[in-house]
Amino acid sequence: MRVRWLGWAGVELESDGQRLVIDPLEDPVATFAPLGYDEQRMELPELAPAAAGGALAGLVTHLHRDHADAGALAAALAPGAPVFEPPPPPSGGEPAENLALAQASAELDAAAVARTPLAPWQSRALGPFAITALPAVDGLGDPQVAWLVESHGRRVLHLGDTIFHSYWWRMARRHGPFDLVLAPINGAVVSFPHLQPPSPFAAAMEPEQAVAAAAALGAAMVAPIHYGGFHAEGLYAPVTEARERFLRACASQPFEACVLRVAEPIELE
Repeated sequence: MRVRWLGWAGVELESDGQRLVIDPLEDPVATFAPLGYDEQRMELPELAPAAAGGALAGLVTHLHRDHADAGALAAALAPGAPVFEPPPPPSGGEPAENLALAQASAELDAAAVARTPLAPWQSRALGPFAITALPAVDGLGDPQVAWLVESHGRRVLHLGDTIFHSYWWRMARRHGPFDLVLAPINGAVVSFPHLQPPSPFAAAMEPEQAVAAAAALGAAMVAPIHYGGFHAEGLYAPVTEARERFLRACASQPFEACVLRVAEPIELE
């Protein structure tokens, strides 16, 4: 299986000439534009596009705009290909509860992609791939899943931007071992208008937490994702030196730390 990091949380996977994409992003400015933040007011991540057209499916870890870019998904997918996403949030409550989901959801509907919810522990076969939604916990309280992609005996686990949780060991027992775990490391503390007063704790794993998660999962190789951009003063504050902290934390671990370059593929033989 061939794995290509597209920057931020985006990943393209290829096996037997068939492709999947996870959380591709092509328009980072749109993420915080509704809150008045443009490219002049924030740092943006380096990105690369997925291959145009032909992907069997798009996998979305959650419906935040930086993980569910309808334009990026539509550009990568074959005609009629599905987009798999977490189940919707529970009904009821105030509209503000789902404010962070509204933009991406509306854009996906407008793009007319075939949206298919997949709950944790459910699986589907897609060409040479088997995909499984696994537990993840969103830092804003919105539905999220991790995605396991298997092909020819190799397993890649994409953790979205989950916070640290207690499903790691169950995931490892049921679906391990994992050849490659893609783990978020930017540890962003957020202050969004609909989540006030804000939490002082990170809404995604910090580097050391990502390493601890990989150890619990029994990963053979771990690659950091979800870092290197989106610093918006007063709104979204990631940790500094995320990659360096990640590498220091990995130094005493038995697994391999694999720092990917944007758009450069690696092969899992």
